Amino acid sequence: MLRVVLPKGSLERSTLELFEAADLTVVRSSEVDYRATIDDPRVAEVRILRPQEIPLYVADGLFDLGITGRDWVEERGTDVTSLGVLHYSKASANPVRVVLAVPTESPVASVADLARSATGAGGALRVATEYPELTRRYLESHGVNAEVSLSYGATEAKVPDIADCVVEITETGRALRAAGLKIVETLLVSHTELIANPAAAKDSDKRHAMEQLLTLLQGALEARGKVLVKLNVAAEQLPGVIDVLPSLRSPTVSELFGGGGFAVEAVVPKSEINVLIPALKDRGAMDIIELALSKIVH
Repeated sequence: MLRVVLPKGSLERSTLELFEAADLTVVRSSEVDYRATIDDPRVAEVRILRPQEIPLYVADGLFDLGITGRDWVEERGTDVTSLGVLHYSKASANPVRVVLAVPTESPVASVADLARSATGAGGALRVATEYPELTRRYLESHGVNAEVSLSYGATEAKVPDIADCVVEITETGRALRAAGLKIVETLLVSHTELIANPAAAKDSDKRHAMEQLLTLLQGALEARGKVLVKLNVAAEQLPGVIDVLPSLRSPTVSELFGGGGFAVEAVVPKSEINVLIPALKDRGAMDIIELALSKIVH
């Protein structure tokens, strides 16, 4: 039913891992194959292409559904329907930022200071970026005369000889700092998004299928970093156990058959489990079980 396009490059591995966790495993003949399949009746075709191109292809109707970053949707200025945010990026669950960076020793502290640091022809600020349209619109809106050039990579290395500043994408800012640059402005906070062709999104059958896939993907993301804890506890020790037990909502408590105590279960952060299990045992919990989770669907 749906023609789907997934991102190649920096988001490729994390996207394929997410689809596998959502039981939508992407199968292809090799890592360099751009065609793939998903064994799901809702998916008719899968391609793996550069995220920069995905908004264009989805907007043009070549694909019904795609995954890309908000940065590329804004850069391309395309008409697509956003179905929802997927909280993952190349290395974390955090969004990436499109930022403007200048040399660390530069007196520039904001976009208002940029015009005074220009060295290009006619006093134009030289800017290198992989986002020329987004950058041009941003600087024009702040009254900065800029000479924006498209960078095909290694953008941070172009300061100061080739450019006065750069507009670059970052998750942590570490690479920019290593290159001797400091961030002075954030142009855009970019999440990974599930986008759809507007016409396809208006088709009731296709929209239903899209939303079902989104449910699986978001459920897999929600389960990351969480586990299910199950335990038994005597009635008199139940309040002490509940007191230290975090929960996604509130713990589920059921009386054991014959009135021998209570069974308790809760979804908790995996990062806290090494402290939580001993604390539960100290308060009288018994038969403690930790279970991995695949999906959490609200």
